[in-house]
Amino acid sequence: MPNPVAPRLAGLVERMLGAPLPIRIRAWDGSEAGASGEGVPVAVLRHRRALRRLLWSPGELGLARAFVSGDLEVEGDLADGLSRFWRLAETRGSDAPRISTPDKLAAARLALRLGVLGPPPKPPTSEARISGGLHTRRRDRAAISHHYDLSNEFYEFLLDPNMAYSCGYWTRDTAPGYGLADAQRDKLDTICRKLALRPGMRLLDVGCGWASLLVHAARHYGVHAVGVTLSEQQRAYGTARVSAAGLAERVQIRLQDYREIPDQPFDAVSSIEMGEHVGQDNYPVYAAQLHRLLLPHGRLLLQQMSRGAAGKNSAPGGGAFMERYVAPDMFMRPLGSTLNFLEEAGLEVADVHSLREHYVWTVLPWLDTLRERRAEAIALIGEEQYRIWVLYLAGAALAFRENRMGVHQILLVRPGADGGSGLPRSRTATLGRDPGDEHAGAGHDGRPAAPSAGLTG
Repeated sequence: MPNPVAPRLAGLVERMLGAPLPIRIRAWDGSEAGASGEGVPVAVLRHRRALRRLLWSPGELGLARAFVSGDLEVEGDLADGLSRFWRLAETRGSDAPRISTPDKLAAARLALRLGVLGPPPKPPTSEARISGGLHTRRRDRAAISHHYDLSNEFYEFLLDPNMAYSCGYWTRDTAPGYGLADAQRDKLDTICRKLALRPGMRLLDVGCGWASLLVHAARHYGVHAVGVTLSEQQRAYGTARVSAAGLAERVQIRLQDYREIPDQPFDAVSSIEMGEHVGQDNYPVYAAQLHRLLLPHGRLLLQQMSRGAAGKNSAPGGGAFMERYVAPDMFMRPLGSTLNFLEEAGLEVADVHSLREHYVWTVLPWLDTLRERRAEAIALIGEEQYRIWVLYLAGAALAFRENRMGVHQILLVRPGADGGSGLPRSRTATLGRDPGDEHAGAGHDGRPAAPSAGLTG
């Protein structure tokens, strides 16, 4: 083959990286170059347009557009391919190369020879197009709708029967008698126990999703609950679910911004993986509102993702792919920075529980469902969205596994006027008994073991 494409591309990339290419490349002419060996991921450039996307949007955004559009495929383990590049970046550290002017000129010359030059390709139709001021109410509604209003049928297909779209709490190793649904049930029950829920208490869930916690808390702990969401599809699904469970008199779900909740303070407040969506500048507003909505001695349980555990947080929104295709305007920070905001709002931190590796165990079953039932997923959301979700979940599992992202349950209390927390003296009494301590003598019928202060049915 005269002048094969792949070796020329590999040579240019290696020159820019300052290191051997960690994966293999196959170009549209069938030529290959780069790393070799069993199991090495292969990036397949199906069309010249993949390179044109990179010329116009160098880096992660161009790669994301090429992958989502189908101009770029990956054969083999996608997560392994991503990990290889991350390891290379970590190895290079502060010596990671910047693209020099000679490299740019070399890229332009090669693009000309390969017939790649041309106008910028249109972005994939699934790319978010959000307008308006950052974290205004209208823009926040649009950002949430982009991801969460995709399709209730798709989320039913992907998630466990609890419809819990957040990190589970895996109190046992995965086994035939214990899987994703059990881990999500244990997570919901752990939250209720940490909040010390009892019959008749009023619970507020900020960012209530498809009502998984609302239904669990009302059914098993006898609370009266209010949930708020900005997703119209979540509200419709959650309201129907509450009605079907016979809980309509005890659970209300509103389409409402957290800044607009007018209620008198609640006995307990939860917010599960919603704080990432309020933004850096608005987080003090969010924290102050949660404080206002709690009675003195009331408990707040946040479950929230973080970035920067290793001292670096170069992509608080998760990077160009996440920001354009998955969660526009999301902002994650190191755990300590979040705790500072919460304490400045007048809340006292009672407990912090890391669930980082639990998110790996949670994401992988979702990813397995997508891969094993590919045709069904595409029928529900289309080819572009399918590719987005595969890349999103593979990248998320890798980020949590490699400690580039974290997730924590943070238990807080609003002290009384005299400074007292109202918390019991022992840690076990404060947090409640762990569901994992009870599994040896409990069945797995989808119901939690009976807590001392809750209900069993």
